[in-house]
Amino acid sequence: MMRAIEINGDTLSWEAYEEPSEVPENHVAIDIAWTAINRADLMQKAGVYPPPPGASDILGLEVSGTVSKVGEGVDHLKPGDEVCALLTGGGYATHVVVPAVQVLPIPKGYSLKEAAAIPEVFATAWLNLYHEAALKPGEKVLVHAAASGLGTAVIQLATALGNPVFATAGDNDKLEICRKLGASGVWNRKDGSFVDAIKSWGGVDMVLDPVGGNYIAEDQKVLNMDGRIILIGLMGGRMAEVDLGLMLMKRHRLIGSTLRSRPVADKGDVMSALYKHVWPLLSARQIDPVIDSAWPIEKAGEAMAYVAENRNIGKVLLQVAG
Repeated sequence: MMRAIEINGDTLSWEAYEEPSEVPENHVAIDIAWTAINRADLMQKAGVYPPPPGASDILGLEVSGTVSKVGEGVDHLKPGDEVCALLTGGGYATHVVVPAVQVLPIPKGYSLKEAAAIPEVFATAWLNLYHEAALKPGEKVLVHAAASGLGTAVIQLATALGNPVFATAGDNDKLEICRKLGASGVWNRKDGSFVDAIKSWGGVDMVLDPVGGNYIAEDQKVLNMDGRIILIGLMGGRMAEVDLGLMLMKRHRLIGSTLRSRPVADKGDVMSALYKHVWPLLSARQIDPVIDSAWPIEKAGEAMAYVAENRNIGKVLLQVAG
């Protein structure tokens, strides 16, 4: 018998669940040690972001733990291996079964706690920076909500790979952390529009935008020729005004991007790219996941409220075992 977080209206409870008895072909079963909170979990709890068809309705998009079983066709992992995994759901639990291509050995020198903060943010960062936006060396990035788990990963990864970053957030202490992580320009959104500050920085070639709403029109104003806006969230609303004339004249692109609903093969490609390009940087401690705090899984509701209030800098973890 396994245990998992169950959503009961506005509350969460730690309940008994039936443990899967079989591990399908090309899948891996993991005994979970740690999981982490993502904005998608908050949205799912609120009833506005249901899991994709066929996915677990248990919260949680990333875990670290130990392989307990492997299915037929899996030869790069074995029981006892310490791993981290990207999930479509099911992380707020003691046990999960996941396609093997979404599972990687934890980076050399990392603890299971640290490793739980890696999969979702670094997969999302890589997907959007180097697949969707296809950044070239030297191209510049604007990232909003830059002190989040994703934002702190983007700053480090882009800077390490030769792409300068301008970071926005709503708190000067958070912006100081962004500077320490490598951001070469910062702006407090509470001081008004970021447009003039970024124009004086030389504009940007890509915007990673989890806000949407009226940020889109502002994003357009700071994009260089052939610039790309990658929209990954709607914290500021789902309706936006777009200057189509500016888009046409400057060959701008507005791209919507999600990771969770992509096919397993696509997620496998992202994880393979992480193992090749990002794992060496992590193992060398050239970049690190930023961890804000850790909570026992039984306090998942309190931890999620903490994230909802934007109090965190980096990832908020939930300890399941160990």
